Amino acid sequence: MSTTVSIHEAAYACLMESDIAQKLLQAEALYQRFIALEVLPREATDTVVSVPVAGKPEKPELVSPRDVKSRKLSSEVGRATLVHAIAHIEFNAINLALDAVYRFRDMPDQYYLDWLLVAREEAKHFGLLQARLKDMGYAYGDMKAHNGLWEMAVKTDHDTLTRMALVPRVMEARGLDVTPGMIQRLEQVGDMATVEILHVILAEEIGHVAIGSHWFKYCCELQGLEPEPTFIKLLEEYMGNGLRGPFHTEARLQAGFSEQEMEQLAKLG
Repeated sequence: MSTTVSIHEAAYACLMESDIAQKLLQAEALYQRFIALEVLPREATDTVVSVPVAGKPEKPELVSPRDVKSRKLSSEVGRATLVHAIAHIEFNAINLALDAVYRFRDMPDQYYLDWLLVAREEAKHFGLLQARLKDMGYAYGDMKAHNGLWEMAVKTDHDTLTRMALVPRVMEARGLDVTPGMIQRLEQVGDMATVEILHVILAEEIGHVAIGSHWFKYCCELQGLEPEPTFIKLLEEYMGNGLRGPFHTEARLQAGFSEQEMEQLAKLG
Protein backbone atom coordinates (compact mmCIF):
# COMPACT_ATOMS: atom_id res chain seq x y z
CA MET A 1 0.00 0.00 0.00
CA SER A 2 1.37 3.43 -0.90
CA THR A 3 2.14 5.89 1.86
CA THR A 4 0.00 8.41 -0.06
CA VAL A 5 -3.03 6.64 1.39
CA SER A 6 -4.12 8.66 4.40
CA ILE A 7 -3.33 7.33 7.85
CA HIS A 8 -7.08 7.29 8.58
CA GLU A 9 -7.96 5.15 5.56
CA ALA A 10 -5.06 2.79 6.23
CA ALA A 11 -6.18 2.36 9.84
CA TYR A 12 -9.74 1.64 8.70
CA ALA A 13 -8.56 -1.12 6.35
CA CYS A 14 -6.77 -2.82 9.25
CA LEU A 15 -9.70 -2.16 11.60
CA MET A 16 -12.10 -3.97 9.28
CA GLU A 17 -9.74 -6.87 8.50
CA SER A 18 -11.36 -10.06 9.83
CA ASP A 19 -8.46 -12.45 9.21
CA ILE A 20 -6.47 -12.58 12.44
CA ALA A 21 -3.06 -13.24 10.86
CA GLN A 22 -3.54 -10.40 8.39
CA LYS A 23 -4.71 -7.98 11.08
CA LEU A 24 -1.63 -8.67 13.19
CA LEU A 25 0.70 -8.21 10.22
CA GLN A 26 -1.05 -5.03 9.10
CA ALA A 27 -0.94 -3.52 12.60
CA GLU A 28 2.83 -3.91 12.63
CA ALA A 29 3.19 -2.69 9.04
CA LEU A 30 1.08 0.42 9.68
CA TYR A 31 3.25 1.47 12.57
CA GLN A 32 6.47 0.90 10.64
CA ARG A 33 5.14 2.73 7.56
CA PHE A 34 3.95 5.88 9.26
CA ILE A 35 6.54 6.20 12.04
CA ALA A 36 9.18 6.73 9.35
CA LEU A 37 7.44 9.73 7.79
CA GLU A 38 8.21 13.31 8.74
CA VAL A 39 4.71 14.42 7.68
CA LEU A 40 1.75 12.07 7.98
CA PRO A 41 -0.66 11.82 5.02
CA ARG A 42 -3.84 13.13 6.57
CA GLU A 43 -6.01 14.02 3.58
CA ALA A 44 -8.73 11.37 3.44
CA THR A 45 -11.43 10.99 0.77
CA ASP A 46 -13.72 8.79 2.85
CA THR A 47 -16.55 9.79 5.18
CA VAL A 48 -16.18 8.78 8.81
CA VAL A 49 -18.79 6.15 9.65
CA SER A 50 -19.90 4.38 12.79
CA VAL A 51 -18.46 0.88 13.16
CA PRO A 52 -20.97 -1.20 15.13
CA VAL A 53 -18.95 -4.33 14.32
CA ALA A 54 -15.22 -4.15 13.67
CA GLY A 55 -13.29 -6.72 11.68
CA LYS A 56 -13.17 -10.02 13.58
CA PRO A 57 -13.30 -13.76 12.91
CA GLU A 58 -16.58 -15.67 13.11
CA LYS A 59 -15.58 -17.07 16.48
CA PRO A 60 -15.61 -16.57 19.42
CA GLU A 61 -19.36 -16.47 19.90
CA LEU A 62 -20.25 -13.20 21.64
CA VAL A 63 -22.63 -13.46 24.60
CA SER A 64 -23.65 -11.47 27.65
CA PRO A 65 -20.89 -11.13 30.29
CA ARG A 66 -23.01 -13.18 32.70
CA ASP A 67 -22.86 -16.09 30.22
CA VAL A 68 -19.06 -16.20 30.11
CA LYS A 69 -18.05 -18.99 32.47
CA SER A 70 -15.36 -18.53 35.07
CA ARG A 71 -13.36 -21.61 36.06
CA LYS A 72 -10.86 -22.39 38.79
CA LEU A 73 -7.25 -21.74 37.87
CA SER A 74 -6.24 -25.01 39.51
CA SER A 75 -7.39 -26.78 36.33
CA GLU A 76 -5.84 -26.61 32.86
CA VAL A 77 -9.17 -25.68 31.31
CA GLY A 78 -9.59 -22.93 33.90
CA ARG A 79 -6.25 -21.41 33.01
CA ALA A 80 -7.01 -21.71 29.30
CA THR A 81 -10.35 -19.99 29.87
CA LEU A 82 -8.55 -17.08 31.53
CA VAL A 83 -5.97 -16.83 28.73
CA HIS A 84 -8.78 -16.89 26.16
CA ALA A 85 -10.62 -14.08 27.96
CA ILE A 86 -7.49 -11.91 28.06
CA ALA A 87 -6.75 -12.68 24.40
CA HIS A 88 -10.23 -11.47 23.50
CA ILE A 89 -9.64 -8.21 25.36
CA GLU A 90 -6.33 -7.73 23.54
CA PHE A 91 -7.93 -8.44 20.15
CA ASN A 92 -10.58 -5.81 20.86
CA ALA A 93 -7.86 -3.43 22.00
CA ILE A 94 -6.20 -3.67 18.57
CA ASN A 95 -9.45 -2.52 16.98
CA LEU A 96 -9.95 0.21 19.59
CA ALA A 97 -6.55 1.72 18.86
CA LEU A 98 -7.13 1.56 15.11
CA ASP A 99 -10.54 3.17 15.47
CA ALA A 100 -8.97 6.03 17.44
CA VAL A 101 -6.71 6.67 14.43
CA TYR A 102 -9.48 6.27 11.85
CA ARG A 103 -12.23 8.27 13.53
CA PHE A 104 -10.83 11.40 15.14
CA ARG A 105 -9.16 13.53 12.49
CA ASP A 106 -8.36 16.88 14.06
CA MET A 107 -5.58 15.78 16.41
CA PRO A 108 -1.80 16.34 16.19
CA ASP A 109 0.32 13.85 14.26
CA GLN A 110 1.75 12.45 17.50
CA TYR A 111 -1.74 11.32 18.54
CA TYR A 112 -1.93 9.01 15.51
CA LEU A 113 1.58 7.65 15.99
CA ASP A 114 0.78 6.98 19.65
CA TRP A 115 -2.32 4.95 18.80
CA LEU A 116 -0.57 3.05 16.01
CA LEU A 117 2.04 2.10 18.61
CA VAL A 118 -0.76 0.90 20.88
CA ALA A 119 -2.29 -1.15 18.05
CA ARG A 120 1.11 -2.68 17.34
CA GLU A 121 1.68 -3.64 20.98
CA GLU A 122 -1.86 -4.96 21.45
CA ALA A 123 -1.27 -7.14 18.38
CA LYS A 124 1.92 -8.42 20.01
CA HIS A 125 0.03 -9.19 23.22
CA PHE A 126 -2.65 -11.06 21.31
CA GLY A 127 -0.01 -13.06 19.45
CA LEU A 128 1.65 -14.10 22.70
CA LEU A 129 -1.67 -15.21 24.18
CA GLN A 130 -2.70 -16.98 20.99
CA ALA A 131 0.55 -18.97 21.08
CA ARG A 132 0.00 -19.76 24.76
CA LEU A 133 -3.50 -21.04 24.02
CA LYS A 134 -2.06 -23.29 21.32
CA ASP A 135 0.46 -24.70 23.78
CA MET A 136 -2.47 -25.48 26.10
CA GLY A 137 -4.36 -27.29 23.34
CA TYR A 138 -6.85 -24.54 22.49
CA ALA A 139 -7.36 -21.80 19.93
CA TYR A 140 -8.83 -18.31 20.05
CA GLY A 141 -12.53 -18.75 19.36
CA ASP A 142 -12.89 -22.06 21.17
CA MET A 143 -14.71 -20.36 24.07
CA LYS A 144 -17.44 -17.76 24.38
CA ALA A 145 -16.62 -14.10 24.97
CA HIS A 146 -18.40 -10.80 25.57
CA ASN A 147 -18.23 -7.52 23.67
CA GLY A 148 -18.17 -4.90 26.42
CA LEU A 149 -15.05 -3.12 25.19
CA TRP A 150 -16.36 -2.58 21.69
CA GLU A 151 -19.79 -1.54 22.95
CA MET A 152 -18.09 1.32 24.79
CA ALA A 153 -16.22 2.23 21.61
CA VAL A 154 -19.53 2.65 19.81
CA LYS A 155 -20.97 4.74 22.66
CA THR A 156 -17.99 7.11 22.49
CA ASP A 157 -17.52 7.36 18.73
CA HIS A 158 -18.86 10.93 18.61
CA ASP A 159 -16.18 12.69 20.62
CA THR A 160 -12.42 12.37 21.10
CA LEU A 161 -12.46 13.61 24.70
CA THR A 162 -15.15 11.15 25.73
CA ARG A 163 -13.36 8.27 24.00
CA MET A 164 -10.04 9.09 25.65
CA ALA A 165 -11.71 9.33 29.05
CA LEU A 166 -13.78 6.17 28.96
CA VAL A 167 -11.95 3.58 26.88
CA PRO A 168 -8.26 3.78 27.86
CA ARG A 169 -8.88 5.35 31.30
CA VAL A 170 -11.79 3.11 32.34
CA MET A 171 -12.16 -0.04 30.27
CA GLU A 172 -8.48 -0.68 29.61
CA ALA A 173 -7.30 0.71 32.95
CA ARG A 174 -9.30 -2.07 34.57
CA GLY A 175 -6.53 -4.39 33.42
CA LEU A 176 -4.07 -2.46 35.58
CA ASP A 177 -6.23 -3.26 38.60
CA VAL A 178 -6.83 -6.97 38.05
CA THR A 179 -3.67 -8.22 36.36
CA PRO A 180 -1.45 -8.28 39.49
CA GLY A 181 -3.99 -10.51 41.21
CA MET A 182 -4.14 -12.83 38.21
CA ILE A 183 -0.35 -13.04 38.19
CA GLN A 184 -0.32 -13.97 41.87
CA ARG A 185 -2.94 -16.70 41.44
CA LEU A 186 -1.18 -18.16 38.41
CA GLU A 187 2.12 -18.19 40.29
CA GLN A 188 0.43 -20.17 43.05
CA VAL A 189 -0.56 -22.89 40.57
CA GLY A 190 2.81 -22.82 38.80
CA ASP A 191 1.72 -21.44 35.42
CA MET A 192 4.86 -19.37 34.90
CA ALA A 193 4.50 -19.31 31.10
CA THR A 194 1.28 -17.30 31.37
CA VAL A 195 2.73 -15.20 34.19
CA GLU A 196 5.61 -14.13 31.96
CA ILE A 197 3.18 -12.95 29.28
CA LEU A 198 1.05 -11.04 31.79
CA HIS A 199 4.11 -9.19 33.09
CA VAL A 200 4.82 -8.00 29.54
CA ILE A 201 1.20 -6.96 29.05
CA LEU A 202 0.95 -5.12 32.38
CA ALA A 203 4.10 -3.07 31.77
CA GLU A 204 2.98 -1.98 28.31
CA GLU A 205 -0.65 -1.41 29.28
CA ILE A 206 0.49 1.22 31.77
CA GLY A 207 1.94 3.05 28.77
CA HIS A 208 -1.28 2.64 26.80
CA VAL A 209 -3.41 4.10 29.57
CA ALA A 210 -0.86 6.89 29.94
CA ILE A 211 -1.36 7.72 26.26
CA GLY A 212 -5.09 7.90 26.86
CA SER A 213 -4.53 10.13 29.89
CA HIS A 214 -2.28 12.47 27.90
CA TRP A 215 -4.75 12.96 25.06
CA PHE A 216 -7.71 13.23 27.43
CA LYS A 217 -5.97 16.11 29.19
CA TYR A 218 -5.04 17.63 25.82
CA CYS A 219 -8.71 17.59 24.77
CA CYS A 220 -9.74 19.10 28.10
CA GLU A 221 -7.22 21.92 27.65
CA LEU A 222 -8.53 22.68 24.16
CA GLN A 223 -12.05 23.00 25.54
CA GLY A 224 -11.06 24.93 28.69
CA LEU A 225 -12.13 22.08 30.99
CA GLU A 226 -10.55 20.85 34.21
CA PRO A 227 -9.56 17.18 33.70
CA GLU A 228 -10.44 15.79 37.15
CA PRO A 229 -14.09 16.97 37.42
CA THR A 230 -14.63 16.30 33.70
CA PHE A 231 -13.48 12.70 34.11
CA ILE A 232 -15.69 12.10 37.13
CA LYS A 233 -18.68 13.68 35.36
CA LEU A 234 -18.21 11.35 32.38
CA LEU A 235 -17.85 8.36 34.70
CA GLU A 236 -21.15 9.16 36.38
CA GLU A 237 -22.88 9.80 33.05
CA TYR A 238 -21.71 6.67 31.26
CA MET A 239 -20.84 4.20 34.02
CA GLY A 240 -23.37 4.97 36.75
CA ASN A 241 -22.62 2.58 39.58
CA GLY A 242 -20.76 0.18 37.35
CA LEU A 243 -17.22 1.11 38.41
CA ARG A 244 -15.65 -1.47 40.67
CA GLY A 245 -12.62 -1.35 42.93
CA PRO A 246 -10.17 -2.01 44.33
CA PHE A 247 -7.87 0.05 42.14
CA HIS A 248 -4.14 -0.43 41.54
CA THR A 249 -3.16 3.04 42.67
CA GLU A 250 0.55 2.83 41.85
CA ALA A 251 -0.06 1.64 38.28
CA ARG A 252 -2.79 4.21 37.68
CA LEU A 253 -0.60 7.04 38.94
CA GLN A 254 2.10 5.90 36.53
CA ALA A 255 -0.56 5.89 33.80
CA GLY A 256 -1.45 9.54 34.28
CA PHE A 257 -4.16 9.52 36.95
CA SER A 258 -3.93 12.24 39.58
CA GLU A 259 -4.16 11.76 43.34
CA GLN A 260 -7.49 13.62 43.23
CA GLU A 261 -8.86 11.22 40.62
CA MET A 262 -7.77 8.22 42.67
CA GLU A 263 -9.57 9.62 45.70
CA GLN A 264 -12.74 10.08 43.64
CA LEU A 265 -12.43 6.59 42.15
CA ALA A 266 -12.15 5.12 45.64
CA LYS A 267 -15.42 6.80 46.59
CA LEU A 268 -17.18 5.66 43.40
CA GLY A 269 -15.82 2.13 43.68
